[in-house]
Amino acid sequence: MVIDPSTTKYLIKAKIKADGIIEKSDVVGAIFGQTEGLLGDELDLRELQRSARVGRIEVELDSKNGKSDGVLTLPTSLDKVETVILAAAFESIDRVGPCKATIHVDEVEDVRVSRRKQVIERAKKLLNDVMEKSKTDSESIAENVRQAVQVEEITSYGHDHCPAGPNINDSDAVIIVEGRRDVLNLLKYGIKNVIAVGGTNVPRTVVDLSKEKITTVFVDGDRGGELILRELLQVADVDFIARAPQTREVEEIPQKLIMKSLKNKIPREQYMDMYNIKIEGRNGDEKRQDNGERQSQRGRKEFFQKKKEQPPRKEEEQPGETAEEPVITTEKQKHYETILTEISGSLKAVLLDESGKEIRTIPVRELTDEIKKGDNVSAVVFDGIITQRLLDIANNKNVREIVGIKLGNVVKMPKSVKVLTKNDFQ
Repeated sequence: MVIDPSTTKYLIKAKIKADGIIEKSDVVGAIFGQTEGLLGDELDLRELQRSARVGRIEVELDSKNGKSDGVLTLPTSLDKVETVILAAAFESIDRVGPCKATIHVDEVEDVRVSRRKQVIERAKKLLNDVMEKSKTDSESIAENVRQAVQVEEITSYGHDHCPAGPNINDSDAVIIVEGRRDVLNLLKYGIKNVIAVGGTNVPRTVVDLSKEKITTVFVDGDRGGELILRELLQVADVDFIARAPQTREVEEIPQKLIMKSLKNKIPREQYMDMYNIKIEGRNGDEKRQDNGERQSQRGRKEFFQKKKEQPPRKEEEQPGETAEEPVITTEKQKHYETILTEISGSLKAVLLDESGKEIRTIPVRELTDEIKKGDNVSAVVFDGIITQRLLDIANNKNVREIVGIKLGNVVKMPKSVKVLTKNDFQ
């Protein structure tokens, strides 16, 4: 409904019901006819319209089953008292055309209050737009400065001119990513020991660097990231693997996801075992590691074979040892095998006390920290690879038995810790 602003201070809103079919013209005629002379010359509706103190009467009707109902509105520029008198006069109408009818005033609305609310709401929106624009401008300035600093910090490393952070030479560890934009994103959050390979053709500079430092590969969570990862596993000495969330790219994820991905990195051997990755054509260093692992496994298996052939006996205590070397019973082995089968593929670890009772189940990535904190852990069964670091920590915390999927590159086997792998139960 279009209302002339010059005639509007208040808006009379009313409902009308009639026992018959009526038209808009019938309603308007009834209002003018039945209020004429009712309120005196000062509030005569025709005179008020001529002087533009009231606007047009707007009527909307709906007829069903031989009856009509609808709404009517009348804008006025009268004062409050005069407006409500006029509204009350509407309710005195009892016929419209040939039909009985009733008019009930629902509301006399102060249009200025409504306009004031509109002004306030609009002002709020405009203010939010101004503040958002100012914030965006400020962020743009900060982002431009930050990017300029990043561009200054990013360097070209080695003969292959690989994009890298400024701390590559000074740090004991490096993070290998896919491209220059990945390097820039990590630099944004203060990670400066990062270098990019620039594609699936891994530069010799990166390969050589991976042999000298603790290396984490951090790639996208898509098919491209998987291809680059497999290439790096073939040619470089990778220690840990981190992946961006599935379908996400390292260059666009925020700081929280970057830190979470790096925190949840997985040792190379465990990652390859989890995803059944077989690498052919490894370099010489890796082959030597495999040979060492196989020798360690053969020695460990010969040790257990001899233990099975000989009756249990007490070992002579070595200097510095206070407890006899425990003997793993068949019942315990069956218990461990059951647990290992239950957690297979879950990347979980089960901590057991001296009686074989479960203490708690935790993610494998928390295992070393949990062993360091605990004092009553006697055995650990976990879905992962037994590493030298895990055995050293277990030995220091008097853990008697470690059961895992397989044995990693273990050089020194603690005498006080018994080791079992999946193969020992087959």
